Amino acid sequence: QVQLVESGGGLVQAGGSLRLSCVASGSIFSMITMAWYRQAPGKQRGLVAVITSGGSTDYVDSVKGRFTISRDNAKNTVYLQMNSLKPEDTAVYYCNARYYSGVSKSSWGQGTQVTVSS
Repeated sequence: QVQLVESGGGLVQAGGSLRLSCVASGSIFSMITMAWYRQAPGKQRGLVAVITSGGSTDYVDSVKGRFTISRDNAKNTVYLQMNSLKPEDTAVYYCNARYYSGVSKSSWGQGTQVTVSS
Protein backbone atom coordinates (compact mmCIF):
# COMPACT_ATOMS: atom_id res chain seq x y z
CA GLN A 1 0.00 0.00 0.00
CA VAL A 2 1.04 3.56 -0.74
CA GLN A 3 0.25 5.85 2.18
CA LEU A 4 -0.45 9.52 1.54
CA VAL A 5 -0.18 12.30 4.13
CA GLU A 6 -1.52 15.74 3.24
CA SER A 7 -0.88 19.14 4.78
CA GLY A 8 -1.17 22.84 3.99
CA GLY A 9 -4.89 23.49 4.22
CA GLY A 10 -6.34 26.35 6.20
CA LEU A 11 -8.41 29.51 6.19
CA VAL A 12 -7.59 32.26 3.71
CA GLN A 13 -9.34 35.34 2.35
CA ALA A 14 -10.44 35.55 -1.27
CA GLY A 15 -7.50 36.42 -3.49
CA GLY A 16 -5.01 34.73 -1.20
CA SER A 17 -2.80 31.70 -1.74
CA LEU A 18 -2.13 28.30 -0.21
CA ARG A 19 0.20 25.45 -1.06
CA LEU A 20 -0.92 21.90 -0.35
CA SER A 21 1.60 19.09 0.08
CA CYS A 22 1.18 15.33 -0.10
CA VAL A 23 3.97 12.97 0.97
CA ALA A 24 3.83 9.38 -0.26
CA SER A 25 5.40 6.31 1.27
CA GLY A 26 7.21 3.60 -0.66
CA SER A 27 9.88 3.41 -3.32
CA ILE A 28 7.75 3.60 -6.48
CA PHE A 29 6.68 7.25 -6.27
CA SER A 30 8.47 8.25 -9.46
CA MET A 31 6.32 5.77 -11.41
CA ILE A 32 2.99 6.86 -9.93
CA THR A 33 0.41 9.18 -11.44
CA MET A 34 -0.66 11.70 -8.79
CA ALA A 35 -3.76 13.85 -8.61
CA TRP A 36 -5.64 16.31 -6.44
CA TYR A 37 -9.39 16.06 -5.96
CA ARG A 38 -11.77 18.19 -3.94
CA GLN A 39 -15.20 17.76 -2.41
CA ALA A 40 -17.43 20.58 -1.26
CA PRO A 41 -20.31 19.96 1.18
CA GLY A 42 -23.21 18.22 -0.54
CA LYS A 43 -21.28 17.68 -3.77
CA GLN A 44 -19.41 14.81 -5.38
CA ARG A 45 -15.64 14.54 -5.27
CA GLY A 46 -14.17 15.96 -8.47
CA LEU A 47 -10.77 16.03 -10.13
CA VAL A 48 -8.81 19.27 -9.76
CA ALA A 49 -5.39 18.50 -11.24
CA VAL A 50 -3.29 15.53 -12.33
CA ILE A 51 0.41 14.96 -12.98
CA THR A 52 1.84 11.85 -14.62
CA SER A 53 5.15 10.15 -13.92
CA GLY A 54 6.49 11.94 -16.99
CA GLY A 55 5.47 15.36 -15.67
CA SER A 56 2.48 15.97 -17.92
CA THR A 57 -0.24 18.02 -16.18
CA ASP A 58 -3.91 18.79 -16.66
CA TYR A 59 -6.48 20.86 -14.76
CA VAL A 60 -10.19 21.31 -14.44
CA ASP A 61 -11.26 24.45 -16.31
CA SER A 62 -12.29 26.32 -13.17
CA VAL A 63 -8.73 26.37 -11.78
CA LYS A 64 -6.67 26.82 -14.95
CA GLY A 65 -4.31 29.75 -14.62
CA ARG A 66 -4.70 29.82 -10.84
CA PHE A 67 -3.55 26.38 -9.61
CA THR A 68 -0.31 24.54 -10.37
CA ILE A 69 0.40 20.89 -9.65
CA SER A 70 4.02 19.77 -9.36
CA ARG A 71 6.05 16.91 -7.95
CA ASP A 72 9.44 16.37 -6.33
CA ASN A 73 10.37 12.72 -6.80
CA ALA A 74 13.39 13.03 -4.50
CA LYS A 75 11.02 13.97 -1.66
CA ASN A 76 8.14 11.66 -2.67
CA THR A 77 5.94 14.75 -2.62
CA VAL A 78 3.28 16.28 -4.83
CA TYR A 79 2.19 19.91 -4.43
CA LEU A 80 -0.79 22.01 -5.35
CA GLN A 81 -0.04 25.73 -5.44
CA MET A 82 -3.32 27.63 -5.26
CA ASN A 83 -3.36 31.34 -6.12
CA SER A 84 -6.18 33.86 -6.49
CA LEU A 85 -8.41 31.71 -4.34
CA LYS A 86 -12.17 32.14 -4.55
CA PRO A 87 -14.92 31.21 -2.07
CA GLU A 88 -16.06 28.49 -4.48
CA ASP A 89 -12.68 26.79 -3.99
CA THR A 90 -13.74 25.94 -0.44
CA ALA A 91 -13.64 22.16 -0.08
CA VAL A 92 -11.80 19.22 1.40
CA TYR A 93 -8.83 18.53 -0.87
CA TYR A 94 -7.65 14.94 -1.33
CA CYS A 95 -4.40 13.55 -2.70
CA ASN A 96 -4.70 10.49 -4.94
CA ALA A 97 -2.14 7.98 -6.22
CA ARG A 98 -2.69 5.53 -9.07
CA TYR A 99 -0.24 2.70 -9.57
CA TYR A 100 0.25 -0.93 -10.51
CA SER A 101 1.36 -3.46 -7.89
CA GLY A 102 0.36 -6.82 -9.33
CA VAL A 103 -3.03 -5.27 -9.97
CA SER A 104 -4.11 -1.69 -10.58
CA LYS A 105 -4.51 0.20 -7.31
CA SER A 106 -5.54 3.60 -6.04
CA SER A 107 -4.70 5.27 -2.72
CA TRP A 108 -6.22 8.34 -1.05
CA GLY A 109 -5.00 10.77 1.54
CA GLN A 110 -7.07 11.74 4.55
CA GLY A 111 -8.02 15.12 3.10
CA THR A 112 -7.17 18.66 4.15
CA GLN A 113 -9.71 21.46 4.58
CA VAL A 114 -9.40 24.62 2.51
CA THR A 115 -11.73 27.47 3.43
CA VAL A 116 -11.80 30.70 1.43
CA SER A 117 -13.70 33.59 2.97
CA SER A 118 -15.26 36.41 0.97
